Amino acid sequence: MALIKRMQHFAVEVADTERSIAWYRDVLGFKLTEQHHANEVSGIPVELAFLRLGDVHHELVIVHNPCKSYTPKVSLPEQDLKGPPMFHHFAFECDSRSDWLELEAQLRARGDVQFVRGPVLHSWVNPRGDGSWGENEAFYILDPDGHRIEIFCNLATIEPDGTHRNADGMRMEGTKTVEM
Repeated sequence: MALIKRMQHFAVEVADTERSIAWYRDVLGFKLTEQHHANEVSGIPVELAFLRLGDVHHELVIVHNPCKSYTPKVSLPEQDLKGPPMFHHFAFECDSRSDWLELEAQLRARGDVQFVRGPVLHSWVNPRGDGSWGENEAFYILDPDGHRIEIFCNLATIEPDGTHRNADGMRMEGTKTVEM
């Protein structure tokens, strides 16, 4: 039985710390908690910036290695036919569908945010759905380094018996979480 309570933060490697801090602050509303130089602490040879959305110390860590020569991403993971495994995306949740719609409109109005998918309804139950899973609405954008970010709302919940319930509280018959 897992004793882990929840996923708390994500660390993403970036080519330019200041550019990324500005983007996550200006585009997604993060606040900078603290920032540290490479080798400020023995054994940590990278720059670190800790960012937060709420009241915890950090939910996102920006990592930059000043000794590394960074090259731009040339493709998205689905288009890569060769290469090492890499993460596909990370996600941020809006409190409500209205907040999600408002954020999508704000980001599109900026004109400098690259949308790569959506809006989409991840659902195999809802007739408007794309046939995928999670019962949530989402759109996907790229940060300045080409990292894919999902912005979503209304993710399904899982009951103790393993069945799913959508955001409207409807029990989704025929679905069951697989325990490993």
